[in-house]
Amino acid sequence: MRFDLHVHSLFSKDSNASFDDILKHASQNRLDGFAICDHDSVEGGMACAKRAQETGSVQIVIPGVEVSSSKGHILVLGVKEKIEAGLSPEETIKRARAQGAVVVIPHPFKMTSHGIGYLEGLDIDAVEVLNSRCLTDGPNNKARKAAEELGIAQVGGSDAHEAVMVGRSYAEIDVSERSVQAVLDAIRKGKTRPGGCKTPSSFVVKQMFAGHIKKLRTRLSKLSKSKTA
Repeated sequence: MRFDLHVHSLFSKDSNASFDDILKHASQNRLDGFAICDHDSVEGGMACAKRAQETGSVQIVIPGVEVSSSKGHILVLGVKEKIEAGLSPEETIKRARAQGAVVVIPHPFKMTSHGIGYLEGLDIDAVEVLNSRCLTDGPNNKARKAAEELGIAQVGGSDAHEAVMVGRSYAEIDVSERSVQAVLDAIRKGKTRPGGCKTPSSFVVKQMFAGHIKKLRTRLSKLSKSKTA
C-alpha cells in the first residue's frame, strides 16, 4: 500500500491546504493513505481523520505532527497528544514513545528546513530518504546512505504544503489490513521502501512564497489584536 507520510494542512503556519483538497488529491494521486504532520500541532491530523470519515473517503488518515525539537524536525505518527516544541531530540522521542507513536526523521540533512543533521544514537523507526521538496539530490542521497549504513527503514514523503503535490513522494508499505495501527506496526517492522519523485522547483518556490505570506498575515493579525486589547 502507498502512503505519503509527510503532508501539511491549513493547521500549519505555512500551508493553506484544506482537508477536502488533500483527500481529493490523495485519491487522484493513487495513495491508500497519508499522515498529516503539521508543525507543532496535532489538531490537523485528528480533524482530517474525522473529515475522511464524514465524507466517506477511502483514504487512511494517520494523525501526526512535525515537532520542532531543539536540534531539528521530528515526525511523530499516530500521535494522541501535543509534544512540546524545543525539547531535545531524545526527550521528544521519549514523549512520542510514551504515546505508542512511530518516530521518523524527515529530511535529516536538509539544513534549510531544520534537518536534524544526524541519525546515530536516536531511537527511531524510519528515515525520510526521499523528501520531494529537496531542490537538489544531495540531502536525500546523504539520508539514504546514512539509513543504509545504520540499518534503519527508509520512507518517502512529499512534505506537501499544497494539496496538489500530495503523494509526489511516498512510502510503499507492506501491509494488507486497512487500519492506522496496521500501517504503524509495518513501519516499526521496517516493511517500507521509498518511492516517487521530487516536486517541481516552481511549486516549491510557490509554496515557500505562499507560506511566508500566511506567516506575515498571522503576525499582523496577532499584532492588531494585541493593540486593540
